[in-house]
Amino acid sequence: MNHFPDELARSFPAGESLLVRSAVAPMHAEPRVSSPQISQRLAWHPVEVMNVSGDWRHVRGRDGYEGWMHAGYLAPASTIGLSEGEEWPGPARTSLGCRVRLGRESERALPLGAFLHPEERVESGRALFPAELASECPPEPEAIVNFATRYFRGTSYLWGGTTPWGCDCSGFVQSIFALHGVILPRDAWQQGQTGAPGEAEVLSALPADLLFFSDEPAGKITHVGLSLGGTGMAHVSVGRGGFAIERLDDDRDAYVAGLLKHFRFARRLISASSDGTATA
Repeated sequence: MNHFPDELARSFPAGESLLVRSAVAPMHAEPRVSSPQISQRLAWHPVEVMNVSGDWRHVRGRDGYEGWMHAGYLAPASTIGLSEGEEWPGPARTSLGCRVRLGRESERALPLGAFLHPEERVESGRALFPAELASECPPEPEAIVNFATRYFRGTSYLWGGTTPWGCDCSGFVQSIFALHGVILPRDAWQQGQTGAPGEAEVLSALPADLLFFSDEPAGKITHVGLSLGGTGMAHVSVGRGGFAIERLDDDRDAYVAGLLKHFRFARRLISASSDGTATA
C-alpha cells in the first residue's frame, strides 16, 4: 500500500520544487535504476527539478548536490497542504529514528534526518520540532561527537548513503553536521574546502575536526573522518565495512597504519572555544 496518494500523473516539469515522499529516495548518476547511487534524499526534503527524461527527474537538493531521481519518489508540495510560496520545512519535525503512522493503516519507519508529514503520528522512536532539535543538537564539538557515536554505531557502509541505515564517509559527516545546524557539501573533496585549517598533526586534532585522506596520486580527497579529539576518530569506511572508531596511535593495527599514510590535512568547522560558533 502506498503511504500517500499516487501523484505520478503529474508531469513534474523542470523548474518545479517538489518533496520526497519516500522514507529514503536514491539519487542516481544517470536516469536509469541500474546506474550508481550517488546520494540520497529523505522524506519530505525539498528538491528542485532541473531537467526531465521520461519518468526521471534531474534534481538538486538544498546542499546544491544534483542527481537523477525517479518521479515515483516525488510529490508536489500540495501533498502536505502547503500553499504556493509557503516556506518548508520551517515547522517540520525531524526524525531521530522513528516509526510513524498516517491515518489508520499507513505506517512506516523514518531514518535519522527525515522530516515528518504534518499529520504523521509518532508510534515509536523520537521526532523533534526545530526548537527542540536546536536545543538537543547545538553546534558544539562535544555534542557533535556524542551524537555521531551514538546514532551511527553499527551502520553499514553504503556508497551514496546518508543515514544510519547505510552511508558512506561523507554522508555520515554531512548528516551529523546538518542536524547540528552546519550545512556541508555532499562529497569529501568538497567538505575539504570548508571551514578553517586544523592542526597539522593528525594526533593533535580537536573534537569535531574533520580529517581528510587521499589514496590518489594527484591528492584529491577520497575519505573523511570525524576527530574525537587526539587519537580517536569516528568514520564510516568500506575497509571496516561500516562505522568504526579508530585509535590513530595504534601502530599494531595495519589498517590504521595504512590510513595514516594517506592523511592530508584537518579542517575545523566549529570554533575551538566551544562557544557554538560554526565557521563553515
